[in-house]
Amino acid sequence: MTDVKAFDSFHVLPVLPESLQPLRDLAMNLRWSWREQAHNLFRSMDPALWSKTGHNPIMMLQQLPASRMNELANDESFLLWMNQEVADLHEYLTKDLWFSKTTAETEDAATSIAYFSMEFGVHQSLPIYSGGLGVLAGDHLKSASDLGVPLVGIGMLYTFGYFSQSLSAEGWQQEIYESHAPETLAVAPVLDEQGNHLEVSVLFPGDRIANIRVWKAAIGRVTLLLLDTNLESNPEDFRSITDRLYGGDVEHRIKQELVLGVGGVRAVQRYCDINGAARPDVYHMNEGHAGFLGIERIGQMIGEGEDWATALATVRASTLFTTHTPVPAGIDRFENHMVERYLQGGDDGTSRLTPGVPVHEVMQLGREDDPSRFNMAHLGLRLAQYANGVAKLHGAVSRGMFKGLYPNFDEPEVPITSITNGVHTPTWTRGPIKPLVNALAGGEELATVEAWKHTDAVTAAELWNVRNELRTELVTRARGLVSDSWQERGAQEAELGWTKNILDPNALTVGFARRVSTYKRLTLMLQQPDRLRAILLNEERPVQFVIAGKAHPADMGGKQLLQELVRFADEAGVRDRIVFIPDYNISMGKFLVAGSDIWLNNPVRPQEASGTSGMKAVMNGGLTLSISDGWWDEVADDEIGWTIPTAPHGDDSQRDRWEAQALYDMLEHEVVPMFYDRDEDGVPQEWIAKVRNSMSQIGARMSAERMVRDYCTELYLPAGRSARMAADRERTRAFAQWKVRIAENWDGVRVLSASAGEAATAAGSASRLQATVDLGALMSSDVAVQGVYGRRGADGELIAPTVVNMTPTSDGNYEVATVVDAPGDYGFTVRVVPAHEMLRSPAELGLVRYA
Repeated sequence: MTDVKAFDSFHVLPVLPESLQPLRDLAMNLRWSWREQAHNLFRSMDPALWSKTGHNPIMMLQQLPASRMNELANDESFLLWMNQEVADLHEYLTKDLWFSKTTAETEDAATSIAYFSMEFGVHQSLPIYSGGLGVLAGDHLKSASDLGVPLVGIGMLYTFGYFSQSLSAEGWQQEIYESHAPETLAVAPVLDEQGNHLEVSVLFPGDRIANIRVWKAAIGRVTLLLLDTNLESNPEDFRSITDRLYGGDVEHRIKQELVLGVGGVRAVQRYCDINGAARPDVYHMNEGHAGFLGIERIGQMIGEGEDWATALATVRASTLFTTHTPVPAGIDRFENHMVERYLQGGDDGTSRLTPGVPVHEVMQLGREDDPSRFNMAHLGLRLAQYANGVAKLHGAVSRGMFKGLYPNFDEPEVPITSITNGVHTPTWTRGPIKPLVNALAGGEELATVEAWKHTDAVTAAELWNVRNELRTELVTRARGLVSDSWQERGAQEAELGWTKNILDPNALTVGFARRVSTYKRLTLMLQQPDRLRAILLNEERPVQFVIAGKAHPADMGGKQLLQELVRFADEAGVRDRIVFIPDYNISMGKFLVAGSDIWLNNPVRPQEASGTSGMKAVMNGGLTLSISDGWWDEVADDEIGWTIPTAPHGDDSQRDRWEAQALYDMLEHEVVPMFYDRDEDGVPQEWIAKVRNSMSQIGARMSAERMVRDYCTELYLPAGRSARMAADRERTRAFAQWKVRIAENWDGVRVLSASAGEAATAAGSASRLQATVDLGALMSSDVAVQGVYGRRGADGELIAPTVVNMTPTSDGNYEVATVVDAPGDYGFTVRVVPAHEMLRSPAELGLVRYA
């Protein structure tokens, strides 16, 4: 029959048999996404449907035929497997873990953290992420769960998420947005005390209220709260606030950031109140998008009768800001008049968005060099007493970027530390490599591994066989995805036979996958196309590239770079050796990083804040070929990878030519020969030794478990202590008044004299530094008097100076004994800085007086 039209319609509802009800509990906790046994359980139910639904167990349970449901309900082996996974999840959710063991019987046990991020990349079935920032946030939550850290995430439930990517016939990026109904996702409504779906609200200009519905996702032991404005009670322009990630204009962006910051604080506090839990005492901003959370918290304290200065000091004591941006252009900025409009100042100059907060004070927190712009990173830093970059080099870059916020202090003293990013090992290691990783880790659980040093536990042949298996899987998947892509571009299936033979499962495979932006230099490899062709098509030692990445929809430059790469990959002569796979996501990333022998990273140094894809490749036995930037800058070693030298000078085009030349040279003369140099058993012994070194030296250092522990010990727990100290309002009010008194009287501070004692001192002997200081109206308890010494430069400047606190003597002077081990010409000076138990760094006040 053809062209038969329906007379009426009916709907068939899914039915989950009673014996299979535990499947829904398993599906609703995304811990299955990093537990291979649970993942395989869902896949076994219907592999084709599992693939079709994008590995979404909620959708699969809604679409699985009743006949298959009944089969499973009567399959004793399946039920046993399911119940084992249910028991394992229960044990995971209830057992004692690292955080509770570490903080037991200390005040730190009371610390709880609210972690705000614009995106979270937990799994592709929860499409609320775009790339590295989101995946890092997802790994943060997973590792917090594995370690038992009392953390709750706050993000957005986007109706359309980020876009899916396809290519036109000409190789131009096409964006496709698909609606994601909450009932198809692993999210559940947060219910209030009356059993209704929890809503909070934000007041926008014109006395218009945006209602925000609150959902929750279970990420193991961690709850992720998700904010949603797509409600029937909202007008259309408010419903669209949470429509797309990084979509729309600046007006759309500021609305999203107000929902995340202001609405997010209200949501997490209500969630805690409903569940009888203590409200978070540490608030972590993952980038500046959530900066308005501090303004909301200040407003709440002012509403309780507190003054601005005390409320600001209280919020700063308990707030952490993480910057991921190594270039000023990457920071969100808004026109002042737009921010002022959304703050909605009344006749008394206070905000109606966050009642009682002085608008002019908020504008001062976001001020920058451009007097017409409001800077969200500056807002975040001025609201946070704790701040960090995401790699050691990025920390140094950030201190340089933001030193203007801390006047009178040199870059090294800018209070921005660094915690190098990491990746969640159980998520990013592919099945075949997991037992080997476990062996390298001495049999310890992946989530708690400290060091992968058991190199004798895995033979070279075993490691090489697994690497061949992972590479073959990548080739197989790439062939299918390239064929699908060409069909979407208009090719007929009959003319795509060539795609069945692209790539070689035995050839050296280079992976390159990341967000397509100018500084990441997707097309650096194309600087000399003929030389690249020669490398790719070498008959004896071929090389192949597998490439993926998305350009932001509004980034025309990025799209042009992507098209240039795609057109090169389309050429008949090389299309079986270099392929571009559209729609890079978490699922694709897993087999890309696992199957690549080399992970290529060639950003413009130092513009890569951290980069984590290369860490994932290392954990699967891939080797690194990278510019010395981001995370690689702090571990770069010839024993574990290759570092592309950076150009010593020249303009951008000269730099790119020089560094591309270095890339080609390293591939031809170092990487390729080592890969193809095999012993009598076909094993590249030198290559595998390098792989073994790379995994054992980098594995633990670049794990998200290490990262989250570092956040706990270096930032979360200290911030929790500060928060509890600041909760004493009398104490904090006195601190705020102390800051005013210090600023008012600082001009009266003078260093009258400074002496290093004897003109010459033997190396290893003590030198006595002395000073006479006039503090004016201040007291000695208000300040720290410090000796500053170091080698003298050509112009008398101190090189890498050391700062030591001096102690008062009985005659009112100050002194300190120092021991210098290395002979040389040293310089010395004295300075006075403010000092208070609630002041984490003297640079926060920008006040210093030198001799």
